[in-house]
Amino acid sequence: MNTENTKAQMRKGILEFCILSLINHREMYVSDLIDELKKGKLDVVEGTLYPLLTRLKNGEFLSYRWEESTGGPPRKYYQITEKGKTFLSELQNTWKELTDSVNQITQKN
Repeated sequence: MNTENTKAQMRKGILEFCILSLINHREMYVSDLIDELKKGKLDVVEGTLYPLLTRLKNGEFLSYRWEESTGGPPRKYYQITEKGKTFLSELQNTWKELTDSVNQITQKN
């Protein structure tokens, strides 16, 4: 069995949660998101991030605004919507339940 594949699938499953959590603290540009995810040891490339951000925007969990850049094209800054905050709260509850369950199971002697 390939552990790298399993680890990648686990990371993909929590990526939406991590992105919404980050944007909940402040609006973010894609490179900001990538930097913050890397700090948390979740290496994500733009090719993975853009489709996910589009899905979250189409689901009305995120919105964005354009800001002119002095060093290139305008930048798209993402912010969480009220619907996104509600969804994030549900994900936080689910994450807590899941981690509690996994910890209970994996820490049995």
